[in-house]
Amino acid sequence: MLKQRAFNATLWSGADILLRQGLQFAITVALARLLTPADFGTVALLVLFTAIASALVDGGLSAALIQRQDVDAVDLSTAFWCSVGIGALATGVLVLLAPAIADFYDLPILVPLMRLMALNVFLGSLGAVQLALLRKRLQFRRQMLIGVVAAIVSGTLAIAMALCGFGAWSLAVQIVATTSVTTMLLWATGGWWPSRAPRRDSLRRLFGFGSYYMAANLLDVAYARLYTLVIGKIFAPRELGYYSNADTTVQLPGGFVGGVFGRVVFPMFSAATGAPAVLRRGKQFAVRGMMLINIPMMLGLAALAGPFVRTVFGERWLPAAPLLSVLCLAALLTPLHMINIHVLLAHGQSRRLFRIEIVKKALGVTLMLAGARFGLIGIAWSQVLYSVASFLLVTRFTGPLVDYGATRQLREAAPAFAIGLAMAALVVTLDRVWDAPPPLKLAALTVIGAVFFALLAWALRIAALQDMLTLFHRVEHAKQVDREKSSR
Repeated sequence: MLKQRAFNATLWSGADILLRQGLQFAITVALARLLTPADFGTVALLVLFTAIASALVDGGLSAALIQRQDVDAVDLSTAFWCSVGIGALATGVLVLLAPAIADFYDLPILVPLMRLMALNVFLGSLGAVQLALLRKRLQFRRQMLIGVVAAIVSGTLAIAMALCGFGAWSLAVQIVATTSVTTMLLWATGGWWPSRAPRRDSLRRLFGFGSYYMAANLLDVAYARLYTLVIGKIFAPRELGYYSNADTTVQLPGGFVGGVFGRVVFPMFSAATGAPAVLRRGKQFAVRGMMLINIPMMLGLAALAGPFVRTVFGERWLPAAPLLSVLCLAALLTPLHMINIHVLLAHGQSRRLFRIEIVKKALGVTLMLAGARFGLIGIAWSQVLYSVASFLLVTRFTGPLVDYGATRQLREAAPAFAIGLAMAALVVTLDRVWDAPPPLKLAALTVIGAVFFALLAWALRIAALQDMLTLFHRVEHAKQVDREKSSR
């Protein structure tokens, strides 16, 4: 029952992320053809500040609403009014800080851009609770429809502005428009409205879990965008545009896998904390399934970074290709890290997560600053080291909770990793010896690599693939039984 429910939710979550991120990627490609790397780098300079403000606005309340099984109307209203109040305050602070940020980077255009993007923080706070409720109830179909509409509207507006020569403003308006449309549709279709005044005891109960999660998430968000501060200060916006483009591209497949499973894993893990054996089986299933998908995508993209950048973004973006290859390696362990974080959260150990994040980020900042001495590629390699260290650190604490530590997780992923390395070696060899136009080479080698990986995984009968096939057959059988019952 748990697997079947997770499977159904995963399908809708996958459809949601695939459609939204597919649309977003297509829009990004169109904008990359119309705008310059410097335009992307200029807007990326501000993402660190808006991301930190958004993490403060959420305050961990969304995660607390999902994690707690006894949430009532008072809790929901309290979370809403708290988020909106902090959102208004954070927006005002960003507006006031805009001149200082522009002076720091010596770019006057950042003043009006920052003030526009500050509005995005407040708009996001208005829909935070509605979005948390959709995720708690695993209602990803509705979230998919909302996300698709928002992506189409904001993307159309951004492309039109880029065609008219608005440059970096096109990207900033797209961000704000996406949040505006999403929030409006959440209110129009969510079916929930705040009906109570905020209460101190409710806020205290939610913050008991959410405050440490907020602090941990704040550290994670700040570190994830720290490269914009380092690169933006040391290098030019154009170089930041290259790195940001590579990082965003890696987040697409990585975000798909993490988002599809992650939005299902946390609610399911939270519901199973009273049954350690069930939770351990769920974690094992998630590790196998996520790595089976993530490994070939990351290694394949790393191997085809050159043809990919040339075909998708154009020749002027080619300096991003080596960065893309290295960042793909850094993203290999991301699903495992995400699963272990959700195990901690499901057990209510947000305080321990915060302490882990402090150690991780201190190490990460040290590695990034050391890597910056070797240029952009050094910063990228620092992320590979950070990824490995983070995984080993967090599994020291999650392993004893469900008797499933780093060694067992890596052993589960080893078959897919070995096949992925063979696939990457084949693709790289063919790329070097085959002289063909980049679009043809990219399409052909992608198909060859995918078929090679799938056939070898099937021939070796690796456990992860067997899990997926067995679950699919069980779900299909359950659906057939339901259809037969309904026809009687």
